[in-house]
Amino acid sequence: MAASAEAASKHRIPVIDRMMDVLAELERRTAGASIRELVTALGLPRTTIYRILNTLQLHDMVHRTDAGAYLLGKRLRSLAAHVPAGVGTIDLAALAQPLIEQLAARLGEGAKLTVLEPDDTLVIAAANGKREYALSVTAGQRLTPHSGAAGKLLLAYLPEAERRAWLARPMTAFTPRTITDPKKLAAELSRIRKQGWAIDKGEGVPSVLAYAAPVFDTREKMVAAVSVPFLAGTEAEHMEEIRLAVLATAAELTASITGPVAD
Repeated sequence: MAASAEAASKHRIPVIDRMMDVLAELERRTAGASIRELVTALGLPRTTIYRILNTLQLHDMVHRTDAGAYLLGKRLRSLAAHVPAGVGTIDLAALAQPLIEQLAARLGEGAKLTVLEPDDTLVIAAANGKREYALSVTAGQRLTPHSGAAGKLLLAYLPEAERRAWLARPMTAFTPRTITDPKKLAAELSRIRKQGWAIDKGEGVPSVLAYAAPVFDTREKMVAAVSVPFLAGTEAEHMEEIRLAVLATAAELTASITGPVAD
């Protein structure tokens, strides 16, 4: 193993190392980064950064916004969906993507699948809706777990020790509705676990609400959250339609993971 690692280190291609540094920096910056910001962060010449970004953009590995910021591109999601699953594992993003797309088409709202990472939550599958004023969602987006429906749901189903560790972390108040008191958040997480779904009441962004439902694996461990964000002021009937559709999609994805139950 050591010899293999040493050989790999000797036969590296510097330009690919720099390209990976650029992609890693864009991964950390969910709002994107300009060439100047990448030059400052990575300490590389501007011409090098420009050439790398231009090449990556040609292959849809990065996307340049009208404001000049660079984001990770859609080709990365396509490649990730074809990564072979290891023994005893599943490609959750690839399995979920068709269901997430069906959910978005059914409701006309953006839909996504989120997992919990060591420091935040990560959207691994997403689809945008065509309903007027539907909120845009993007795979690769990272959010704080205490301020959203999917994040709270993921925290609610953690083992107690892990949940306590999360509650001990500093929590930022993004809106007046953000729960930052550990005791209040613990009570909220307990309520979420009992009812089996979560709601965001404008805790991350004042005008954005959301419903989320849990996805479980074969060990009955929650592995992801299906969620749909929508604007405050949405009709009550449509809100209930969203909640029920999110629950149904999460249950369908769970069934896809666990397989049919024997009689």
